[in-house]
Amino acid sequence: MTVVASERATAREALSAYGKQTIKQGSKSFALASLLFGREMQADAQMLYAWCRHCDDVIDGQSMGEDAPDAAMTKGERRRRLARLREQTRASLKGEYVGEQAFDAFAEVARRHRMPEQYPFDLLNGFAMDAEEVRFETLNDTLRYCYGVAGVVGIMMAILMGVDRDDEETLDRACDLGLAFQLTNICRDIYDDARAGRVYVPAQILTGEGVPAEPASILDPANKEAVWKAALKLLDIADEYYASATSGVRRLPPRAAAAVAAARNIYRDIGRRIREGGPDVWRGRVAVSGPRKASLALAGLATGAPASIFLRRSQTPPRNALWSRKSIRGAADCS
Repeated sequence: MTVVASERATAREALSAYGKQTIKQGSKSFALASLLFGREMQADAQMLYAWCRHCDDVIDGQSMGEDAPDAAMTKGERRRRLARLREQTRASLKGEYVGEQAFDAFAEVARRHRMPEQYPFDLLNGFAMDAEEVRFETLNDTLRYCYGVAGVVGIMMAILMGVDRDDEETLDRACDLGLAFQLTNICRDIYDDARAGRVYVPAQILTGEGVPAEPASILDPANKEAVWKAALKLLDIADEYYASATSGVRRLPPRAAAAVAAARNIYRDIGRRIREGGPDVWRGRVAVSGPRKASLALAGLATGAPASIFLRRSQTPPRNALWSRKSIRGAADCS
């Protein structure tokens, strides 16, 4: 091994350790699912997660996503932070190491997998919607946001799992899983977001339940049942995207399919907790217990890997009327 190769391997090992620690702190569910990846793929997935987590935390003024977004942060400060994130991301995509672990980890992943630059910038554009305090009137508005902060992460993860950049069908299903995850997040965090002055549930769904789409109205105890019913409607929509994503799992390598199926099972179970918990479910953190996570991960292993092996070439059902990333840009620009 040459000196340069040795130095690169040492640097990758350090960045891999950083990614592993970040995902362990930032998402126990994804950390558990990532254990099903092969060693190199696991490191890449964890490093990509670390960059995504860092960017999200910078825009929200959070630490590992554990506390509520900083409601006192001004729009101007968010814009300045976003501009800096774009500058550092641009440098990373050029192969430059900026001396900050999140971006050096991303540079390593982007280099190894020749990541198309549109996707990381789509993520930052999603965070820009937070910086600009966009109001979400319709379901399409919310889904556009979900794409920017999660759907595109699904696409990038699929690419590092070996999905061809031109395989729009499989990338669409990976995007669908990200959309489902984020819709679930919105339902889980509906009160935390309201306390931070944010409302991601479409106004049309909230007003349909008699709740004005304003933080104060969501936080009003008199509206808790109506807010819960609105969350149930959004979870029903999330289920459509989970179903679409499930049919795409078979297109991944076996270990990757097992890991993705595990993450899907765990995250989807958050919705079950909200449904069964009723209007008072948000009195505490909505979470899935450790033993149940392990059980759901094993179920993902039992279904994901065999689907990849035996159903890989079978035709997937059409996505029908589901939201499409092609509504943002032309089909030719989506892969």
